[in-house]
Amino acid sequence: MTMPFTVLHVCMGNICRSPMAERLLVLAAAQRLGKIDPEAKLDELLASASAGTGGWHEGEEMNPPAARQITVRGGSTDGFAARKLTIAQLEGADLILTATADQSDYVHALVPGSDARTFVLGHLGRLLRELDLSALPPVGAGPESFAARATALVAAAHAHRGDDEPLPGDDLDDPWGRGDQTFQRIADDIDESVYALVDALWPGAPRPA
Repeated sequence: MTMPFTVLHVCMGNICRSPMAERLLVLAAAQRLGKIDPEAKLDELLASASAGTGGWHEGEEMNPPAARQITVRGGSTDGFAARKLTIAQLEGADLILTATADQSDYVHALVPGSDARTFVLGHLGRLLRELDLSALPPVGAGPESFAARATALVAAAHAHRGDDEPLPGDDLDDPWGRGDQTFQRIADDIDESVYALVDALWPGAPRPA
């Protein structure tokens, strides 16, 4: 049985940015897959998880304004508990998305061979909009075909990146301790990048309004 393609989102404390990215990716992917193949089961294709570089909040729920951004957009916060990042999590991930460039450097230091599948989320969003997706394996709603396309997409994004470094604007600001307006802005930034990923994985269906 093919394991789901695993995306791991990383920030500092795993209660604000990475939980929003984890659950907003699930929401966007579920919406898109439902348009392509209503019978397909997302959890057989894609796993979205998150962790923090520090363990200060381990076991806690996500920050309330982060949770509000997920629920107001139609997503779920059920079952979330903050985790400290481990080498095993990184080694088990097919794609690692960090909130900032500093966190990508931290990931590379923990698992030196992870650079080809590690991106700052905002940087990946930009890269995906520049890719020629026609060279990828065909779109599919089955585990094997989806994994083939997702793996090829990560490789293509890494090749296209070359020596280009993330831009400062690719980093997600840390909204911890700030108001709902800031969390909304960060969630909007996350949405733009996860929609770019979903568009590349399952193109052809209109983005939900």
